[in-house]
Amino acid sequence: KITGPLENRVIRTVYDRMAAMREAGGPDLDIILEHHANTDTISAIQIGRALEDLRIFYYEEPCHPLNSRSMLEIKKALKMPIAAGERIYTRWGYRPFLEDRSIDVIQPDLCLCGGLTEAKKICDMANTYDCAVQIHVCGSPISKAAALQIEAVIPNFIIHEHHQRALNPESRATCLYDYQPVNGKYKVPDLPGIGQEPTPETIAKCNTVTVTRSKKYMS
Repeated sequence: KITGPLENRVIRTVYDRMAAMREAGGPDLDIILEHHANTDTISAIQIGRALEDLRIFYYEEPCHPLNSRSMLEIKKALKMPIAAGERIYTRWGYRPFLEDRSIDVIQPDLCLCGGLTEAKKICDMANTYDCAVQIHVCGSPISKAAALQIEAVIPNFIIHEHHQRALNPESRATCLYDYQPVNGKYKVPDLPGIGQEPTPETIAKCNTVTVTRSKKYMS
């Protein structure tokens, strides 16, 4: 945890590293600073204010993801977009963040927020508050394919998360189709369902459970 108030040497270290990224990547590089809630309200504001001249694309999860009041305090104190949401659940969880405009970019995780249908509802609700969407993708090729389907049908999509796990050979080998970006862009799968299937080898390693309805409920 990096909690405040922070010493100047800590703030300077963060600034120097981010400035080096800006210099190496050039003026058009979009830099996302991910905190993963390792900072608190005070330290997030201190670091954010120090970095404002570096034009951060967005400032991700700068405090506890379920504390909308702290998120709002950070939002009001800084001149950069705030992103969060990979650990916020259902429309009702997102509601206070959208209503108080404490988040500019939501990041729902399809495996945690309530599934595909709930995620689509969250994204549509966010659109009414002028809030952009970047689906949180930090899992298998299945979650990636599902995210691409959602992102293709919402008007407030901003970027797709291409996590380092998407390049892991073991992960890529678990499914039939290996979707990777070409020149920074993905082609949305147009196969049945979400456009992805586990390989026979992957299925063979899994426990198989068959769910059926009781006969008395069957029509």
